[in-house]
Amino acid sequence: MLVRDYMTRHPLLAGPTMSILDAQRFMAEQNVRHLPVAGDGKRLLGLVTRQRLLVDPGRLASLDVWDITRYLSGLTVSDVMIKARDVVTTDQETTIEDAARIMVEKKVGSLPVLEGNVVVGMITKTDMLATLMEMMATRVPAVRVTMRMPEVRGELARLVAAIAAQGWGIVALAGTPAPRDPTKWDAVVKIRYRTKDEVVAALAGVEGQEIVDVRETTAP
Repeated sequence: MLVRDYMTRHPLLAGPTMSILDAQRFMAEQNVRHLPVAGDGKRLLGLVTRQRLLVDPGRLASLDVWDITRYLSGLTVSDVMIKARDVVTTDQETTIEDAARIMVEKKVGSLPVLEGNVVVGMITKTDMLATLMEMMATRVPAVRVTMRMPEVRGELARLVAAIAAQGWGIVALAGTPAPRDPTKWDAVVKIRYRTKDEVVAALAGVEGQEIVDVRETTAP
């Protein structure tokens, strides 16, 4: 799963001379929170966010309404954008999980995707959440069960073997360290075409593992 497969291709762009009033209107109309600023050949010059378009009220306190209007109309995105050297970016071959890690570590809500210095895409927190939905088969009716197991080699294989022994398939599988217990691991498994009672009966007997949550999910 790579960025190229989940990014928005040919994203909306702003030119450096676009006024901040036009940028605010454009972003509201298009329902976007991040707008790359590009020059000739879609070369990245910077990034505008809704927060960057907010003007410090202290700078306007001494101005009358006409001066405020004149002041705001004179500002362009190049005056308020994050400069290209400071924009956190990625490329098309980055894995989805690495892109998510970058966004979390850098505390940013989007990553312009570059080829060379040319903007070829955009990936955002919303894209990441949509990817998580697909990974976990959110739209597929299934039984979702969380199994807590020791974090030792072979435990996940034992769980999968117990499911395979029933002749069942797995539609989604994910894992994470157990909350507040670094010695345990939680595996989340989704199984189709079975009832909750059938799944509990089959997996409750997996030695050394515990069912901590089980529920039937339905398509939205």
